Amino acid sequence: MPEPRVEGYKAFVSIMEGCSKYCSFCVVPYTRGEELSRPLDDVLAEIDSLAAQGIREINLLGQNVNGYRGEKDDGSICRFAELLHYVSHVDGVERIRYTTSHPLEFTDDIIDAYAQLPELVSHLHLPVQSGSNAILAAMKRNHTIDVYIDQINKLKAIRPDIHLSSDFIIGFPGETDEDFQDTLNLAKELNFDHSYSFIYSKRPGTPAAELPDDVSFTTKKARLAEFQKVIVDSTLAKTHEMVGTTTRVLVEQVANRHPDCLIGTADNTRTVMFPYDPERSDELLGKIVSVRVTDFVSPHMVKGELIEVLA
Repeated sequence: MPEPRVEGYKAFVSIMEGCSKYCSFCVVPYTRGEELSRPLDDVLAEIDSLAAQGIREINLLGQNVNGYRGEKDDGSICRFAELLHYVSHVDGVERIRYTTSHPLEFTDDIIDAYAQLPELVSHLHLPVQSGSNAILAAMKRNHTIDVYIDQINKLKAIRPDIHLSSDFIIGFPGETDEDFQDTLNLAKELNFDHSYSFIYSKRPGTPAAELPDDVSFTTKKARLAEFQKVIVDSTLAKTHEMVGTTTRVLVEQVANRHPDCLIGTADNTRTVMFPYDPERSDELLGKIVSVRVTDFVSPHMVKGELIEVLA
């Protein structure tokens, strides 16, 4: 497994490799093999070491991270929801994120963890790829849009403030105007915070590469632009909605252009800046604080004022 990547007070920890889902457009199962999970003790030992070095946020990584099935000392299997509980009990870990997950593995016990673990941030990246059941079937995603929407609604019932992001492939072979409209409708219904959206292109060796690439490049570009505008508008609205609310922030550094301000990352991935005495800035670096948002700065940045230190 790759060594953990450290960025300030955040660490990115690989817990598994490969993928066994065999989506028709994806090369990962062929290039990286089937899913292989690290033993539970290995994962926890690494996270414990990182936390001892001052890491406050852990981002669990895997191509299908919520399909984790790590072996325990007694030979039994630890599934992903249970791993989240273990990580939450590591001394010093205040925030947990994970990526990338698959709807097939987004089980009720993971959803329940959002009610039980305050360390789990109120942000979920759950790739759906398309809003059309016909296209999902062609992609071999093995779930329907209704299943995906039901999962999100269950999560929102537990965490009303959850922010959602997803992956989308636009212009997959066979995508009709109606299929694309289904994708637009899904984006509007679920109000995604942001997305990673791309025009479909063939990957040699995948089943989808054998399908006729029958959506013109011009149509793909036009659809992508229309889709991304929906997402950008949603991002903008959600950032404006933060003004007047309080948000939890991991303080990471002194602002480069504003030495009398500190900046950090909110649960929803927004950058948050707030004024603080530059002679005392070291006191807050690496802390989790509550900030009242006072101003919109950009689609991904807000400004506020410190309310209290939380951890």
